[in-house]
Formats: sequence, structure tokens, C-alpha cells
Amino acid sequence: MPLELLNFPDPAESSRPRPESALEDGELLDAYSRAVTSVVERVSPAVVNLEVAHRQRLRPGQTRAGERQGTGSGFVFTPDGLILTNSHVVHGADRIEATLGDGQRYRADLVGDDPDTDLAIVRVHGAEVSPVRLGDSAALRPGQLVVAIGNPLGFQATVTAGVVSAIGRSLRSQSGRLMDDIIQTDAALNPGNSGGPLVDSRGEVIGVNTAMILGAQNVCFAIPINTAKFVAARLIRDGRIRRGWLGIGGQNVPLPRRLARLNELPNPRGVLVLQVEPGSPASRAGVRARDVIVALDGQPVSGVDDLHRLLTETRIGVPTQLVLFRELAKVELEITPRESPGD
Repeated sequence: MPLELLNFPDPAESSRPRPESALEDGELLDAYSRAVTSVVERVSPAVVNLEVAHRQRLRPGQTRAGERQGTGSGFVFTPDGLILTNSHVVHGADRIEATLGDGQRYRADLVGDDPDTDLAIVRVHGAEVSPVRLGDSAALRPGQLVVAIGNPLGFQATVTAGVVSAIGRSLRSQSGRLMDDIIQTDAALNPGNSGGPLVDSRGEVIGVNTAMILGAQNVCFAIPINTAKFVAARLIRDGRIRRGWLGIGGQNVPLPRRLARLNELPNPRGVLVLQVEPGSPASRAGVRARDVIVALDGQPVSGVDDLHRLLTETRIGVPTQLVLFRELAKVELEITPRESPGD
């Protein structure tokens, strides 16, 4: 083979300018790195490690009750030491201790707790804090850069980065209620991340990290900060979230399609009433077992989750129209929801 056909490297190649695309890739990576480090520097001082203890009951033969301990994350969002976290981190805790970003440890007091949205607020007193800025989760778009900061498995101030994988997901809280508008992200979460902030590239918190799918590859979820703002305001004011209550037990059932078409129902499903509590709003309104609820206050009800969404604080004490089918006959009743006894 002639020597000139062999592919020897040109000694001058290393001195030639790199292609423009390579320069652009490097600049993009540098910009990404600067964005993440800037977010971490701004937010990590407000991230706290929460340690909780639950007193366990005495068992036969025991002379002293033990404690069950757990950990989670949270973040300071007001100058007076209010910390937002997940309900499942602090619910029912007998003792809560918060370790701030500077390593100082404080006792924390529970301000309010809402298992249905998996959100809670605790407070530390006398601490010098640097609160985060809260953003607008309604402006999120899939593909947007996000950073999660927390204390997974006891490793404090751990940072993971990724993107918004999807918005508008639904997720069940530990209380069984369906949470709507959940953010899905691939920023890796692990046990201990719960309650930590999900932050956008401007350093504003746009979500509260809450769950991951075990066994999956970075399929993680966060409660949108707009939901957290609403819940936090109610928890600070009342210590709880007030919700409407009808006093029924039910299950989702399909309706005959002909019945749905004749009554112009948007969804051929409803809630079959299995039981009515004595003295409840449903009992006073005349609701009976085997009735099928299809609408409340003009809004379609295709399942138990729809009822939960509609029974908000604003409906407590307000006479409301309830539409149901009783043995295929359409019945309209007036019902006045009361505040949920569980609240």
C-alpha cells in the first residue's frame, strides 16, 4: 500500500481550532453547571433535615415503651422559621427535631398537618434562617430543568438534577385521597428526600418532593408549590384543612349507557351509596343505600374522587343540589354538607 494512503495523524491537527459545535457543546455544559450550582448555593441553606420519633405502646411483658424513629426533609419558607414538609414525615410524631443548613439543631413544633395533600408545617424558634423563594408551578413545562435537594438515607444536602417529565399527574396520598396536578420528574429521589424542595433554574421552589416509584428508574413526584401555598395558608390560620362531608360510604359503578344518554350525562359512571351514617347531611337529605350519585351542585360526579374534589371548604353549610338515580328514576335532593368530623 502506498505510504500516502495510510491515515497518519497530522501533527498540526492539535493546534487547529476546534469545530464550532464542540465549542457550543462545552459552553452549554458550562451553562448547565452554573445554573445548578447557583440554585444549590441559593436554596441549600434553607433545606433542613427532620428527625422524628413516635412513642410506641407498651407490649405485654414490657416495662418501658420504645420509640420508632424516622427522617425526612423540609425547607424554611418564612423569616420566622416556618418549615414546609410532607405530612407523612411528621404525622403523629411525639418529637420533631430540625437540623438547619449550618448544622444547628432545634426542636420543632407542629403547626398544622394535612394527610390528604401530604403537606405539613413545622416551626423552629430562635434560629437564623434564610427562607427560599416560592415560584409558580402553573408555569411549568415538560422538559424544564429542575433540581431536588434533600437528605436521602441520612446524607445531608444531597443534590440531584433532571427535568420535569410530566405535569398533571394524579397520585394517592397515604390517607387514600387522590392528589391532582402532581409534577413528575426524573431528578432522583430516595427515602429521606420526602418534604425537600424541587427548584427551577431561577432558584425558586416549584414543588415539594413526596414520592418515588420503587424499582423504577427515576420516576419521582412532587406536590406543586401552588397547592402547597394554598394548604400552608390554611394550616397557618387553622392548623388544619376544612372539608365538606356528606356522611356516606360508596364505590364507583358504571351506569347503563342508555340511561346516561337519555339524561345527557357526560360520563356513564357514578357513586353507588353503600351506607348512610345516621344524623349525617346525607341522612337528613333523604339519601338511601343503593342510590347512585351522578352530580353535585351541577358538577358531574363519576366517582368517589370527584366527590372529594367538590367537597371543599366553601361548600360547608351551603345548601347544594344533589342528583342521583334511585331504581333508574332521576331524583334531585337538597343537601347541606357539614365539616368533616375527621378534620
